Amino acid sequence: VAGLGNYGLRGTRHSVGMGVLDRLARQLEVAEGWRADRRCCADVALATARGLELLLLKPRRLMNLNGLSIASAAEIYNLCPEDIYLVHDDLDKALGKVAIKLGGSARGHNGVRSCISALHSNEMTRLRVGIGRP
Repeated sequence: VAGLGNYGLRGTRHSVGMGVLDRLARQLEVAEGWRADRRCCADVALATARGLELLLLKPRRLMNLNGLSIASAAEIYNLCPEDIYLVHDDLDKALGKVAIKLGGSARGHNGVRSCISALHSNEMTRLRVGIGRP
């Protein structure tokens, strides 16, 4: 599960994916387990939920380069694109509304575009979190 965003701009609406992962880590009681993984240039935490092993990942790069971290982690942790869930902001959804999207285009989202390019696939599942338009 990868939270897209701008690492240095946490708390902004475009980094809502990272905020969701922070909340998920607290709920799964692994919030103290975040560690920097230099191999993929990301903060990672391992968790278990309903018998599934999860790798939570927050890239330490700008949004437009998030895919490089996610592709590196996929290689390191032996994941294929279908195993990856992206959590990201969506300008076209009302604030706080969420939707799941199974694969497809980036729909203009630079972080998702970066992931599609770096993974050479668009098969990742996305949790789109509405941030509304200014």
